[in-house]
Amino acid sequence: MNMSVNIAGVELKNPVMTASGTFGSGMEYSEFVDLNRLGAVVTKGVASVPWEGNPTPRIAETHGGMLNAIGLQNPGIDVFVKRDIPFLKQYDTKIIVNVCGKTKEEYQEVVERLSDQPVDMLEINISCPNVKEGGIGFGQDAGNVEDITKAVKQVAKQPVIMKLSPNVTDITLMAKAAEAGGADAVSLINTLTGMKIDINRQTFALANRTGGLSGPAIKPVAVRMVNQVANAVKIPVIGMGGIATAEDALEFILAGASAVSVGTANFFNPNATIEIIEGIGEYMRNKNCQDIHELIGIVNR
Repeated sequence: MNMSVNIAGVELKNPVMTASGTFGSGMEYSEFVDLNRLGAVVTKGVASVPWEGNPTPRIAETHGGMLNAIGLQNPGIDVFVKRDIPFLKQYDTKIIVNVCGKTKEEYQEVVERLSDQPVDMLEINISCPNVKEGGIGFGQDAGNVEDITKAVKQVAKQPVIMKLSPNVTDITLMAKAAEAGGADAVSLINTLTGMKIDINRQTFALANRTGGLSGPAIKPVAVRMVNQVANAVKIPVIGMGGIATAEDALEFILAGASAVSVGTANFFNPNATIEIIEGIGEYMRNKNCQDIHELIGIVNR
C-alpha cells in the first residue's frame, strides 16, 4: 500500500504534516510524537529578525475552535538556523520552513538565508501585514500575491508553497495569482478573522481585538476552498483547517488535496498526526485502495 506523495519533486512518506505555528519546530512535541513517522514538519513562522508578537492576552477559546493573535512571535532566522534545523535533521522527515515578513525584502532575506540550508521546502505566509500597503495582508490582493510569489521565487533554491489567506472574496483568484507567480504548490486555509468579547470584563478577549479562528469550526469552509482551488490550478494543493481526525483529513484529500496539515488538534491531542496517518491507512485497506493517489480529488472525477 503506497501512502507516499510527491509535492514539487519532494517525496513525503505520507500526506500528513504539521501546520505552522502549532508545533514549534517539533522540539516540544518530540516527547509525544515520533517525528520520523510524519510526512513533514512545518515550522513556526521565521522572520529576518526576532518578532516579539502581540501583547497578551492573545489566545481565547471558542466553540469548536480557538482564536489566536500571537502575532508570529519568533526568534528570527539566526536562532532558527543554529538551533532548529540541526534538531530536525536528527529525524527522517521532510522539513518545510514557514517564512513571514512585513515587506517583500524581508521575505527575500529569509529565503536567501535558507538557500544553502538542508531544508526541503519553503511555505510563504502571505497573511502577514504588508506594511508598505498600509497593513493589508499580502494575501488579500491578487496582484500582491503574484508579486510576492515572483519575488520569493527569484531567490529561492527550494520549492515554494504559498499559504493562502481565506479572508478574501474569491480564493481561486489568489491561487491562480500564486500559480502565475511561479508557486510550486499552495497551502490553505490560514485562519479566518474573528473576535470574542468577554461579557464579564466588558472588553475584548484578545488584546489585539481580533484574532485568527482555527479548529474544527472552520473545517467546512476550508474543505470548500480547497476543493475550489484544486479545480482552479494545476499545482499541488495542501489542505488544512480544522483537521482533527483521519475522517477530516480524508475529506480534504477526496476534495483534491495532495497532502494535509494538522494544526489546532495538536493542542488538545498531541498524538493527532499519528492517529490520522494510521486512520488513513486503515481507510485505504477497508476500501481496497493500493495507492493514495486513487483518492486524491476523487469527488471531482
